[in-house]
Amino acid sequence: MEKIATVGLDIAKSVFQVNGVDAAGEVLVRKRLSRARVIPFFAKLPRCLVGIEACSTSHHWARELIALEHDVRLMPAQYVKPYVKRGKNDAADAEAICEAVMRPTMRFVTVKTPEQQSVMMLHRVRLMLNRQRTQLSNATRAHMSEFGIVAPVGRIGLERLLAIVADKDDERIPPDARLCLETLGAQLAIVKEQILENDRRIRASARDTEVGRRLMEIPGIGPLLASAFVASVADPRLFKTGRDLAAWIGLVPRQNSSGGKERLGGISRAGNQYLRQMLVVGSMAVIRHAERHGTKRPWLIELMKRRAKKVAAVALANKTARMVWALMTSGEHYREPQVAHA
Repeated sequence: MEKIATVGLDIAKSVFQVNGVDAAGEVLVRKRLSRARVIPFFAKLPRCLVGIEACSTSHHWARELIALEHDVRLMPAQYVKPYVKRGKNDAADAEAICEAVMRPTMRFVTVKTPEQQSVMMLHRVRLMLNRQRTQLSNATRAHMSEFGIVAPVGRIGLERLLAIVADKDDERIPPDARLCLETLGAQLAIVKEQILENDRRIRASARDTEVGRRLMEIPGIGPLLASAFVASVADPRLFKTGRDLAAWIGLVPRQNSSGGKERLGGISRAGNQYLRQMLVVGSMAVIRHAERHGTKRPWLIELMKRRAKKVAAVALANKTARMVWALMTSGEHYREPQVAHA
């Protein structure tokens, strides 16, 4: 049998599909593997190019195959989909992956280290805990309003409600309802403590890296966003320009151009929603500071005069993303813009 040059690997929880071809594109192996047989199978193969869709567990399997000295490439699933000919099954997916990984214009995802995935897990758990805190707070307010007990919006209002729950002498709340509300309050206290510990670890992760410390010098980027950038963008040189990074985050206009006529709409909202959301929030903080204390960015002042505040925030987020790419690739520190004198 001729040497296998490229392998398309369709991964799952228990069943894996392999499609291997030689240098000429002839199919040499089309095989279904159990989870326990994946590593022994690739251990027997000579070094080859292995394509995998960037999905759940893909980074783990990429690291395992790289340890066996294979050249592993991860690809976004939406870029592999056009190569599926007809039907949907594991064999067709593996064949499409094998075809897509050989395309010269294909875009790949950098394999993340366990440390980078751990930091991203901190951010995902933080989002989940914040949703749970909001859910518990809203449930407490809604249940107590059924007994005519309401409080102002915000943390102080919620604390007033919890104080009423803790007051055993308050007869407005029946015993069974008080028991349920005490349970919600206890869960809320636990979630708040976990959020504080999670935020402490995220801030520590941002300060532990030299890149994270440099990114925090940019206005609008704090420890949370710096840590997310370091963990999400494993290799900034994978993006040719800062605009490519902004496009990956989803901060560039959506195009619907044809016949030489350019039609640009709102931002595409493709890519990393978490980074995009935090960049816009950080940009809003910079704009509020500029309104109160002024700024050395004349273009931002002019933009705020012509456009709505949130539109200006998106434009500033785009520029911030480009600065992040420049700092990550060049190794330089942030320099405040100099105001030109007449």
